[in-house]
Amino acid sequence: MDWAEVAAAAATESGSPGAELLGDFLPRLAEASGTGNRIGLADLARFRALGAQAADQGVAFATVIDLYLSAAWRAWRHLPPVAADDPEAIRRAGEIVLHAVDDTVVAVGDGHAAARRAAVRLEVSNRREFVDDLLTGTGDPMQLLDQAEGFGLDLAGSHAVAVVRGARPIQDTSPRLAQATAALIAAGSSDFLITTRHGALVAVLPGTAPVEALPRQHQATVAVGRTHPGAAGVTRSYEEALDTLDLADRLGLRDPVVRADQLLVYRVLIRDREAITDLIDAVLEPLRSARGGARPLLDTIDAYVDSGAVATIAARRLHLSVRAVTYRLRRIHQLTGYQPTRPQDRFVLHAALLGARALGWPDDPPP
Repeated sequence: MDWAEVAAAAATESGSPGAELLGDFLPRLAEASGTGNRIGLADLARFRALGAQAADQGVAFATVIDLYLSAAWRAWRHLPPVAADDPEAIRRAGEIVLHAVDDTVVAVGDGHAAARRAAVRLEVSNRREFVDDLLTGTGDPMQLLDQAEGFGLDLAGSHAVAVVRGARPIQDTSPRLAQATAALIAAGSSDFLITTRHGALVAVLPGTAPVEALPRQHQATVAVGRTHPGAAGVTRSYEEALDTLDLADRLGLRDPVVRADQLLVYRVLIRDREAITDLIDAVLEPLRSARGGARPLLDTIDAYVDSGAVATIAARRLHLSVRAVTYRLRRIHQLTGYQPTRPQDRFVLHAALLGARALGWPDDPPP
């Protein structure tokens, strides 16, 4: 019997890319039906390898199984016991052939599944390596540019990085990754990458992407770096997002989305830590001696500046009487020598306050 012809017909019917994925399945099937012996271990090892080969070629598991079953039923009438037209021999051959097909299909399936698992592990590893190189700036720019397309990014454009940090670490298996992807797609975004790093969700987004579409849970903060071009721009934006998260924590900001450009003044202030520490020591340190500590007076400076130096508005924000606010303003003047009602002095007090917030003062002494 020309088994190659049977194999070719089975390949055509199943949609397989070729009959070579059958290997020597049909000769082994005929041998098993004639001798009564089951498929040997060495043969099954070859079929596992063929299953892995099919997976590597991108052939779906259902297609591979259809190929083997199609070949088996086409070969049935040509097997020696069946051709002899002996009913008892046919019955025994049926049992033997079914055993052989079962063993072979299981082996092929094991090989296919093992290859797919290995491919997934490799893909995850490559993705993690790409993400780490991209966010830390340690990868070769040209190589990153080539790899990015496979992960849905066009690094020739400009991107911003958003970092979402919740009350609990976000893992790769978290449903929030799928939720974020679905939300961005629904908002019409493309050319983005969703991943995790150090327990936070990280989104590399084109500059026009709606950051607000990222799903957030209770006590989660989204920090967004500025938009920059190229692979180096992604690294820079990621670092800005991390700095923004840190500053938002120090400042006690409760906004659901905090952008790096909103906190630029704080970054400028703390860039020269020695200078801002000197300013805090010179201007705000005397407030520690006030009854109740520095915190109430710092809150008064903040509310007074935000109100446009209007005591009545500051009083409403602080839930105090105007008289109480006026008393606090006088006390600030007495302790620091700076008069909050004078624009120049108010600027100094406000700058010192911003620096104190950025450094966590007075809860923690500035370094």
